[in-house]
Amino acid sequence: MRTATGGRTPSSRRAPWSGRTRTPRPGRPPHDHHPSRTRLTARRFARNRLAVAGLALLALLFLAAYAGPLLTPWDHRTHDFLNFLSGPSAEHWWGTTQSGLDLYALTLRGLQKSLVIGVLVGVLSTFLSAVVGAFAGYFGGWTDRVLTGAVDLLLVMPAFLVVAVLSPLVRGSGWPVFVVLLAAFSWMITGRVVRSVTLTLKDREYVKAARYMGVPGPVIVFRHILPNMASLLIIDAVIQAGAAVIGESGLSYFGFGVQPPDVSLGTVIADNTNMAASYPWLFFFPAGCLVLIGVSLAFIGDGLRDALDPDSAGAQARAKGRGKRAAMEGHRR
Repeated sequence: MRTATGGRTPSSRRAPWSGRTRTPRPGRPPHDHHPSRTRLTARRFARNRLAVAGLALLALLFLAAYAGPLLTPWDHRTHDFLNFLSGPSAEHWWGTTQSGLDLYALTLRGLQKSLVIGVLVGVLSTFLSAVVGAFAGYFGGWTDRVLTGAVDLLLVMPAFLVVAVLSPLVRGSGWPVFVVLLAAFSWMITGRVVRSVTLTLKDREYVKAARYMGVPGPVIVFRHILPNMASLLIIDAVIQAGAAVIGESGLSYFGFGVQPPDVSLGTVIADNTNMAASYPWLFFFPAGCLVLIGVSLAFIGDGLRDALDPDSAGAQARAKGRGKRAAMEGHRR
């Protein structure tokens, strides 16, 4: 109903909306239906059965290495003078060595050392390759020439022989120095790969914008360059950890690695190799642990590669396999 002036009467006016609108609570962002990159990567990794099996196997190895010795009354330094070279039994689950040491406790102690050395070498070598490669590719000029020359020099030198020659010089310094030696000669190839990727990334718009805004070069490297190659670095760290375990065992086998009284899987295998034919448990148990470490890290590395790079050949092959299985199930129905 309109008034004489053409306006609406107060009773005919539309009442304003009196309902309460929902506003997000402070500190709680609105729900996002798009999963994050971390969740997508975790889902793709979980679809890879071999990768999940490798992760579970590696977790079991860590659990066995640190919790397993608590299940036996024998220590890796305790001699049983009533049992020399005895086979696996209820008293000594994996048998005893020539000197009466419990092989179960000795092997798990060596497994602890090998796992720790592998993880530390993988992290240190990947960090070194990331920093050197990124700085060489981003700054260029004399920085690139010096760092690339050092990488080429280290690549020419046989790493195994160099570590074998230097290890007696630091024999009394403990196994952490041995970790530094292994990491110092296992990063060069990845460093060159990181340098090549950095040459591509430094021409991106966000890097140029940060440079024009006056952001220092090292900050750009750590804030914009390296995070964009995180998938490459994660995969490399896993691969380097597996290679470090094998390298440490090889050097310890020849007497250039972990020194007594410490033990590793390499020293346990080396001490019992001569009697492996007559007393096979002395070789098969520590060698089996070494093989399991390598297999688990290989499966994890393949799974991370496919999860972080969906366009890789392995990821595409698995996607085609899932599509074929889904089509067959639909056809059966």
